[in-house]
Amino acid sequence: MGPMQVVAGLSRWMGRFGAEALGWLLIPVGVVLMPAPGPGLLIVVAGVALLSRRHPWARRLLDPLRRKAVEAARYGVATWPRIALSLLGVAWLVGVGIVWWSDPNIPEFSVLGVGFGPSLPAAGWVSAVGLWVSAAAALGLLVYSIIRWRNPGEPNA
Repeated sequence: MGPMQVVAGLSRWMGRFGAEALGWLLIPVGVVLMPAPGPGLLIVVAGVALLSRRHPWARRLLDPLRRKAVEAARYGVATWPRIALSLLGVAWLVGVGIVWWSDPNIPEFSVLGVGFGPSLPAAGWVSAVGLWVSAAAALGLLVYSIIRWRNPGEPNA
């Protein structure tokens, strides 16, 4: 076996392993992000899509998940109050990012024996940037959904 064959085999293995690992990573990340405004369900769909290459259960879940994601996007932009609420969610993420960046002192307290304070948990620029990236993704998906699924000719209340 020559060096090129070894490289090609290693590349195929890494591609397969990388897609599998990324799929398994995206599913729990998407589930955690579902309550926040943003791409939670779409991240889950992406993870299942990657896993559907090798797992029959993922292939069976993929189409129903895609339909749910489109249905949720259409529902989210069906009325102007829903769009406004989504924009408030984006603004909230930006604001929380600013607070986490500035790391204000908070009162010390404990929950179930875990102590918090005087600093915010995971405060700093990494958490702030993560929140801002989530806000940007949410805004991008909102704009895309409005363009793609909102019919401007129909009055919606």
